[in-house]
Amino acid sequence: MYTRNRKMSVVAWAIIVLVIIADQACKFWVKTSFYLGEDYEILPWFHLHFVQNNGMAFGLDFINKYILTSLRILLFGYLAWYIVRLCRLGRAPWGYLVSVALVAAGAVGNIIDCVFYGEIFTNPMPPETAQIVPWGEGYGTLFQGLVVDMFWFPLFSFDWPEWLPLLGGKIFSFFDPVFNVADAAISVGMIAVVLFYFRYMEHSLDDDNTKDNSDIRS
Repeated sequence: MYTRNRKMSVVAWAIIVLVIIADQACKFWVKTSFYLGEDYEILPWFHLHFVQNNGMAFGLDFINKYILTSLRILLFGYLAWYIVRLCRLGRAPWGYLVSVALVAAGAVGNIIDCVFYGEIFTNPMPPETAQIVPWGEGYGTLFQGLVVDMFWFPLFSFDWPEWLPLLGGKIFSFFDPVFNVADAAISVGMIAVVLFYFRYMEHSLDDDNTKDNSDIRS
């Protein structure tokens, strides 16, 4: 019979692996089936829309790519260590463990794009679609890959009244950012932590240190 610690470890790493597989499967399919900028309407408020970016969530771009990828790798390293500690303690709420695992999985999903995609994919002009090529024959070098995004939810839009300063006459659309499975995992995990587990996060490592000290004394 599995102990709670073993169950937590299996669940956390299973979530990470499954999210990474789902994320990369979607990206490979979109990148090799859609041309850049292609849009496919599934529902009026849900589109598959192929775009690429340097790696920030929801297509934002204001940090150097090498710095961003390095920070993301460091983040995953910390989260992997943190998940191991949580599982060793065996006292974390299941929802908190799942949330942290989702954030870790999302970080890895986008790391893979940034580090490897430039080496293994072509990046042709529309209407051609990308092809998988032998290592080193892609559009970029190691750490210079572009992150693939595809989910777009234009839920509603309206025109701002003409009399409004700066905004008058412009179109407001919600929700404009295009994202991927990894972005969604990070967002869901972070939102869940902030809404439901923020106090636990503050004390979890303190509890761990207390346990370590008690183990040493015993």
